[in-house]
Amino acid sequence: MTEFLEASLYIDWQQPEVLAKALSLAEGHNSEEDIVRACFEFVRDEIKHSWDFQLNPVTCKASEVLSQGTGYCYAKSHLLAALLRANKIPTGLCYQRLTINNDQAPFCLHGLNAVYLANCGWYRLDARGNKEGVSAEFCPPLERLAFAIITAGEADLPEIWPQPLPVVIKALTENDSFIDVANNLPDITLIQSL
Repeated sequence: MTEFLEASLYIDWQQPEVLAKALSLAEGHNSEEDIVRACFEFVRDEIKHSWDFQLNPVTCKASEVLSQGTGYCYAKSHLLAALLRANKIPTGLCYQRLTINNDQAPFCLHGLNAVYLANCGWYRLDARGNKEGVSAEFCPPLERLAFAIITAGEADLPEIWPQPLPVVIKALTENDSFIDVANNLPDITLIQSL
């Protein structure tokens, strides 16, 4: 589990402001699940989704997301991982491959998290932010993610990564505005088994 607790360039929980926020969110909570809920609800409800709110700048590092108060789903997942890792709760990054519009191609990745809970093992949670037609909750052992897989070509990617995928980092660091990111959303090719 060590790699799911480490600080890194993008999950920079050792930055003083991230660590302080993580500890303040955990204050007064006695259980692991209560700490996870507090951190999840903070990121889901208080950090604005860049596209939903049409906000710049483009953020990537957890510390940037916290200081700017905005981020795409990927960036929000970096902040949630940082807050939970700072509280010694193993957290990884997960992705779904979803259609962008109208349940048809093209596709893009959607970023979310998996947290290791003593009572149920790895549990996925999605802090992208709720809005009309999108509702994610923390209610283990049931997963209530923002998006369901409904169209051919969409997928829940089964892996749990300790660090963000390079294609995600590229999208967030090589585009200058929320519109540029929207026009260059990351995607991967699914490998079909025979």
